[in-house]
Amino acid sequence: MERNSGTDRSSARGRAVLVAGVLGLVLAVGGCGASSDVSGGNEKAADGKAAPREGFADGPDGAGADEGGAASSARERADGKPSGSKAAPKPGTAATHVIRTATLSVEVRSVPKAVAAARAVAEGAGGLMATENTERLDDTYETSHLVLRVPQDRFQEVLRELAGSGKLLSRTSNAKDVTDQVVDVESRTATQRASVARVRELMDRAEKISDVVALEGELSSRQSDLESLLAQQSSLKDRTSLATITVDLTPPDAPDADGREEDPGFLDALGGGWDAFVTMLRWIAVAFGAAFPFLLTAALLALLVRRVLRARRAARGTVPAVTAPATGKDGASAH
Repeated sequence: MERNSGTDRSSARGRAVLVAGVLGLVLAVGGCGASSDVSGGNEKAADGKAAPREGFADGPDGAGADEGGAASSARERADGKPSGSKAAPKPGTAATHVIRTATLSVEVRSVPKAVAAARAVAEGAGGLMATENTERLDDTYETSHLVLRVPQDRFQEVLRELAGSGKLLSRTSNAKDVTDQVVDVESRTATQRASVARVRELMDRAEKISDVVALEGELSSRQSDLESLLAQQSSLKDRTSLATITVDLTPPDAPDADGREEDPGFLDALGGGWDAFVTMLRWIAVAFGAAFPFLLTAALLALLVRRVLRARRAARGTVPAVTAPATGKDGASAH
């Protein structure tokens, strides 16, 4: 009996050890699963927190993400693109927007020919002459102020051709990167379009007259802001697609910006003296031409008066010779 009781106790102990081992194994497996669940939950929570940032969330509980998603969906519908699809940027392309301007001052022999050449260069490059202002100084010199618009990829080529058309006096070139401004205006334009679309949807659903009036005022305000943004976008597109070149064309002997000429030399003095002499002769000829009728009339009158006076003198000399008495040889008068 004692041997059976000892055997039962040893088997009971073995079963207890086996149960304890199984229980520990179960607890270990459960702890690993819980830890993996916790880590997975933390990752999901982190992703959930990061998602609103990617969607430009402005408030808690993902409200900003909903608004950003709605705005992007409205923009995609307005642009004719399916919702949820994003246009992948082309590899190797840089979305850089630069405004390029240049100013040239060139001395040329013939200003009209240089103006025609500058127009041909601009039009040949796919651009245009935006402004032409030609002015004559002192009735002798002629200057021109030109504003040319040329494509960005032909900017340097056109600049070299214009600078080589004569004697280059000055040259200034500027480049301004407005990429951030272009991106900002495009983003604000898209957001404003979506805002206008939402107000129009609300107007379609409105039933009360007061709501319609309030929504019309809001739509007018947002539409005005949208038109302003579109104008800015158009201006930026024009200035970034076409470069601006300002050209001043002057002849070699033109006065400077203050209207003062260089100090004269011997040839300048000789030319000035000859011009004065020719001018004096011209004025003398003009004065003589103006006085010629009067001089001719005076000469005719003087000739007429002279003939009259001569005839009178001749008549006075013949009268005494006819009336004198005849005398004889001895000096006595004959009876």
